Order: sequence, then C-alpha cells, then structure tokens
Amino acid sequence: MMCEFATLQEIASLNLPSLPGMRALHMRAIKEKWSRPEWEGTLWRPHSGHGGGIEYSYKLLPKVAQLEWVRRFLDCSQAHEVDASDHAQAWNAYHEARQRQKDRAMEALQLLEMLHHLTDAGWVLEDAITQIREQHACQVGRTTIMRWKRMVKGVPRQHWLAYLLPARTGPKAVQARFSEEAWDFVRSDWLRPEKPTISACYRRLQRAANEHGWTIPSEKTIARRLADIPVEVVTLAREGRDKLKDLVPAQERDRTHLHALQAVNADGHKWDVRVQWPDGTIGRPMMVAWQDLYSNMILSWRVDRSENTDAIQLALGDLVERYGIPSKAYLDNGRAFASKRMTGGTKTRFRFKVREGDAAGVMTILGIETVFVTPYSGQSKPIERCFRDLAGDLAKHPAFSGAYTGNSPMNKPDNYGEKAIPLADFLAVISAGIDEHNNRTGRRTGVCKGVKSFRQVFDESLAQCPVRKPTETQRHLWLRAAENVMANKRDGSFRFLGNRYWAEFLRDHMGQPIVVRFDPQHLHAPMHVYSMSGEFLGDAPVIEKTGFDSTAAAAEKKRAEKQLTKAAKMRLEAENQLAPSELAALLPDQADETDGPLDQKVVTPFRPQPTVTHTRPSAHDDDDDDGDEATVSILHYMRRSA
Repeated sequence: MMCEFATLQEIASLNLPSLPGMRALHMRAIKEKWSRPEWEGTLWRPHSGHGGGIEYSYKLLPKVAQLEWVRRFLDCSQAHEVDASDHAQAWNAYHEARQRQKDRAMEALQLLEMLHHLTDAGWVLEDAITQIREQHACQVGRTTIMRWKRMVKGVPRQHWLAYLLPARTGPKAVQARFSEEAWDFVRSDWLRPEKPTISACYRRLQRAANEHGWTIPSEKTIARRLADIPVEVVTLAREGRDKLKDLVPAQERDRTHLHALQAVNADGHKWDVRVQWPDGTIGRPMMVAWQDLYSNMILSWRVDRSENTDAIQLALGDLVERYGIPSKAYLDNGRAFASKRMTGGTKTRFRFKVREGDAAGVMTILGIETVFVTPYSGQSKPIERCFRDLAGDLAKHPAFSGAYTGNSPMNKPDNYGEKAIPLADFLAVISAGIDEHNNRTGRRTGVCKGVKSFRQVFDESLAQCPVRKPTETQRHLWLRAAENVMANKRDGSFRFLGNRYWAEFLRDHMGQPIVVRFDPQHLHAPMHVYSMSGEFLGDAPVIEKTGFDSTAAAAEKKRAEKQLTKAAKMRLEAENQLAPSELAALLPDQADETDGPLDQKVVTPFRPQPTVTHTRPSAHDDDDDDGDEATVSILHYMRRSA
C-alpha cells in the first residue's frame, strides 16, 4: 500500500517539484486552511507519533508534486499475488506464464496504480494519462491504457496483476497430422530398455507407415512429441527402476544424536588388487569390515578369499573383544550376513527358512539388534562410501603397482598382471591405510566438524557412554560357528568336518542333537558343546587317529576302559543302597494257597479231527526194503566219519 500522509516537515524534506521550503509551506497550509474540520480523516489526520502534530494528504499538493509523490511511494510488489477461489484460474495462468509476460503485466500494473492515485486526488482522467506519458516517456498509447482499465474493471485491487497478463501473440500453432497408430508405434519403439535413437525409430516408422498407409510428420516433430512424455515414464522405460529412484532426492540422515557403539554397519569389499595366497594361488581378496555409524570409524576387518560367514564372525569377534558389544547392526540381506550362524533366531530374517529348532546365531545370543537394509545402498550403509575412499587410495598404493586390476574390465591399466602381492605384504599395507583413514583429522562430518578425526570423536563418545562387555563364556561365540550335529547313540561321540570328538559329559546326550562351536582355523582344538536350548555343556577334544599297530594307543584305550569301568562301579555302588537279600526281606510274606480245581462255568467241548488220510491203496513193493537198508548204511557211514 502507498503512503498517503506525512507531516509538513516530512513533505518539505522530500524536495518535491513546485513546493516551497518549510516556512512557506507552513504559511500555505494556514492560508489554504488544510486542517478544516470537515477534511479530518480524508485530507488530514492527527500525527500518532512522538510530539503530536498533524499529517496532511498528498492530495493537497500541486499536481506536479502529486505525480512525483505517486512515483516515489507506489508499491507494486509480488505481494498482490493472493489466491482466491474466484480468481484461482487467473492466478494459475499467471504462474504458468513466461517471465516476459509477467514483466509486461507488472509494467501495466505500475501505470494503472499511478493513474488510480492521480484520479483519486482529483485529476481528470485525460490529464492524468497525458501527464504520466509525458513524465515517464512512456511508449504505451492511450488506447492500451484504457484497455488495461477495462481488463481490471470490477476486479479487486489485489488481483489486478493476474488479469493484466498479456495473451500470447503470433499465429496459432497448427499441429501436424499424425496417425494415432503411427504415434503408438514410434512411442512404443522408443520406450524400450535398449534405448534406440529417435532416428532409428523414425526409419522403422517410415517403413511401417508405407506398409499400413499411416500419416506421419517430420522427425523433428516426433522428437518434440517424445520430449513431452513425462521424465519419470521415460526413465522407467529406458533406464530401469534403479535410475527411477534417483529422481527422488536422497535422504539426508543425521547421526549426531547417536553415540559410539550404539549402531554399527558391515559389508564386504572386493579389492582391485591381485594377491598371492600362501598356497600359491592368485586372486582378488575380499575384505569384511565393521564401521561405527556415529563416528564413521572402521572398528574391525578381516580378509579372506570370499565373503563368508567365518570372516564376518571373526571380524565381529575382533570388534567385541576390542571395544564392546554394539546395540544395533545394519546389514544387507546377503547369504553370508543373513546366515543362521550369524542371525539365527532373529524374527526379522528374510533369507532361508526359519525353523523352530534352529540354533540361535552369534548376534542373537549377544543381544545385537539386526536391521536388514537394501544391498548396494550407500544411504543405508555408510560403509560403502568408506570402501569407495579406500578403493581410490589404498588400491592404487605404490606398493601395489603392477598388481592393480582396475575397477572394471574396461579400465585395466597398461601394467595389468605384471605381478601379484604376497598376502602378508598386502595385509601390512591395508592395516596401515585403515589406521591412517581413522586418524586423519579435518573430517567434514556432523560430529567431526572439519576439525577432529574419526578415532578422536569415537574415543570421546565411548568414554562417556556405558559399554556392554562380553563374559568369558561368551568370548568363544564369535570364534566358533554353530552347527547342529547328532551325538552317537552308543558312546555320545560326534563327527564334524572329518574329525571325531568326545567327552564324558556327552554320555548324558547320546542320540540327541547338540550344538558345537568351533574355530574354523583350528579344527583340532576342543569343540565347545551346547544344548539345543543354548546351555553350555563343556569342551569336547578331538579323538586323534592312531596307527593300526600302535600299542601305545591300544594301551591308552584299555586304560580308558578300565577307568570307565571303575568309575561306573563306584557310581553303581552309590546308587545301590540295598542288597538283594535286604530287598527280599522288605517284601511281604505270601500266604500258602492250596491248588484246587477251578469251578468253571463255561466249557467248550473237545472234538478231535480224524487222523486217517484218504489215500488210495497201493501195491506193496519189495524194493522198499532195499531202500531202507541203503539209507541206514549211509547214516552209519556219516556217523563214523564224524
């Protein structure tokens, strides 16, 4: 809104044209009686500020001064863009218009504002239009100004800007003729994952149009039509769902509210370096690492030939042994991380079948809450960003020159395959690089603030928060993997990975399933045996194989049998508190009873069958006696031979 009132001192300080100084202006106000009672509220009003006095309207000034006043204090800001239900369509058209059209509407609004204030001050319309055009050297004619007045006639002042938007000029665009079948053909051809070019699609369209008699426009017209297809549709059809997700702005996740070891994440990274293993084979090693989400510090890591559960479990053991048990872990749903040995018993597992008798995994036993996230998602697992930094720094280390493979088959260096780094040398360089990564100062994160390192903020937070430490029994949980095995029904021993294990406590679990936890790198170490409910039973050492003619091993077995027999006898004596004679004495005496015939009420008659067989009579043969004598002679010979 334009300022309309001011004191005589303020008016004199503006130096408006055709106005005298302060003294002469005061005399004019008294002579022309500017403060008449009937003008109060319209042409003058009491001054509400400090000192009192009177404020006069600019309409009391000469016309030239009024024109300059309006020019100085006219406010045509974007504050007029007020939406209303009756004028929403006009404002929608204004917001969708080009900037050149908006500028012309603003220019028209300024001129109409000046004209409106001058006519309110008593100017004749024609004089006001002429004075405005002369004062501002305006190129707009009277007809245009009058057309603008007609455009906003009856429209509230706050909506003038929307209605003053000029219409688009120029000839109306004529759309080229295009058969609907042809448009469907070229659109479907272009919206394919193979991402064909528009020129190739147009050539195929021409052949199809000649065949079916379609009407088609030029290639440029089709390109403009294809450009009007929504970008999300084009991205989904030609790029795929993963690229479509990139159209949504990435989520900025704040981790400053966490503390050390409150949440960790883990993942595997395959190094772009050729490494020679101790057995002479060459390959690219896989590293499994655990990272703290609060500080971004790498807490532990292990290297193996592949991403397997053993490496993940050993790396978790290093983390727990060195710092403590974390509260929550973010993992992807890979086979190694979601295996039953790691997360068995977790209700949120979405890989493998969840059975009622499954053994609890290491993380479930330690009370670590597991959250499975999207694989290959840097927003869900910040450790993937860490791997990208390590791949750019350590994989291209001078010590690995000639062993670097490049990050893809198309980016192989010229010295590809010149050598392979021994495993010990590779681990030494990686260890030093990760230490430097954790201790580098000036990190630009929310907790480091461009000053501290990952390790510094981790140590400071860890010193101020409670940490769960594992017990002595829990220490072998992460060093051994859990597998369900069956104890032998006869002696309680069990076989695992080609070895046989046994201990005395296994006799109480013969023929029952048990859980064993073992060190995959030391299979000859004693196995830690648990019940299916998770109760620790004891350690079962391995039964070493012996030679067939080993007398020492036979003597050891004989000694074990004697010890077992002696121990069993002692336990039997402890169990048998009463002798058989004492048991018989404790039984009640039995009364003498005379056996007499029973008085049977129901009798079944006995009717024997005849023993005579119905055979036809045959004549007596004298040769039968000879046969009988021969048989007797043979039997006599057999008895004598025996």
